[in-house]
Amino acid sequence: MQNRHLRFLTYFIMGYMLLAFVWWSFLLFTKNRDAFHAKIELQQIGMAAEGVIKSPMDFYVSERYQELVTSYRKQERMIMGETIFLSLSLLAGIYVIYRGYRREVASSKQQRNFLLSITHELKSPLAGIRLALETIAKRGDQLPPDKRQMLSMRGIKEADRLNKLVEDLLLSARLESAYQFHQEPLALEELIERIVLQQSQQNPAAEIDFSVDTPLSHVNGDRQALTSVVINLIENALKYSSQPAKVAVSLRQQEDQLCLEVADQGIGIRGQDKKQVFEKFFRVGSEDTRKTKGTGLGLFIVKELIKAHHGTIKVRDNQPQGTVFAITLPIATAKEERFSSPVV
Repeated sequence: MQNRHLRFLTYFIMGYMLLAFVWWSFLLFTKNRDAFHAKIELQQIGMAAEGVIKSPMDFYVSERYQELVTSYRKQERMIMGETIFLSLSLLAGIYVIYRGYRREVASSKQQRNFLLSITHELKSPLAGIRLALETIAKRGDQLPPDKRQMLSMRGIKEADRLNKLVEDLLLSARLESAYQFHQEPLALEELIERIVLQQSQQNPAAEIDFSVDTPLSHVNGDRQALTSVVINLIENALKYSSQPAKVAVSLRQQEDQLCLEVADQGIGIRGQDKKQVFEKFFRVGSEDTRKTKGTGLGLFIVKELIKAHHGTIKVRDNQPQGTVFAITLPIATAKEERFSSPVV
C-alpha cells in the first residue's frame, strides 16, 4: 500500500511538472512574440527618425527587419526544442517508473507464490516420510511384509521427491552464478531412452513413447545437466496432462543439430503465457495448473541449461491439443569427440 501511494505521488509530481513545462513554454512563446513586435516598432520608429525609410513597407523589406525575424525564429525553435526534450524526458521517466513498478509487482507476486508452493512442496514429502516411518515404528511387527515394503517404497519416493526439489533450488541458484559444466561427448538417444524407461516405471498409468531417427551424432554436453533437462520436460508433460497421460518424445538429427521434442496432450499453454513460461518462479495462472505441484523452477532451469549448451528451446501448441517443447543442440565436432570417448 505504501509503495502504491508513493507511485501515485510520483506520477502526480511528474504530471504537474509536465503541465508546468507546457505552460512555461506557452508563456515563453508569448513573451518572445511580444518582444519581437516591440523590437519591430522600436526599429521602425528609429529608422524613420533617421530617414532610412520613408514608409512602413520600406521597413519590412529592410535588412534590419530580416535580422529580427531570423533571431525571433531561432529563439522560437530553441523554446520548442527545449519543451519537446523536457516533455519527452518526463514521459520517459514516467514510463521507466511504471515499467519498474510492474516488474516489482510481478516479481513480488511470483516470489510470494513461490514461497507458498515451496512450503507445500516441502511439507508434503516430509509428512509422507514421517507417516511411513511412524507406521513402521509403531506397527512394524504387526504389518505383513508386502505392507511394510509398500510403506518403505512410499517413504523412499517422497525422499526422492524432496531431494529433487532441493537439487532444483540449488541448481537454479548456481545457474545465476559462475556454474561450471563438465563437457563430454554424449549419446543423447541412450540417455533419453534410459530416462523414458525410468519415468515409465515411476508412472505406470502413463504412456510415454520414444521415437528416434538413427544414426545420430553425439552432443558435447554435461550429462547431469542434460538429464535434468529431459526429466523436467517429461515430468512437466505428465503433470499437466489429463489421466491417463500420453507423452511423445522424439529425437532426430537435422544437419549439424540434434532436435529433441517432448509433446503432450494436456491443457496447453495460453499464447500470452508462452513468453513468460521460462521465467523463474512463473507458473501458468489457470485454475487447473494451480492445483498441480511445482515451484516454477523446472522450465527456468531447462532454458538456462539449454542456453549454456549453445542450444535453443521453443514452445508451441500441439495438435489437436497440448504443448510441444522443441530443443535443438549442436552436435559434437570431430575434435571434441577425439578428446573423450562417448559416455552416457
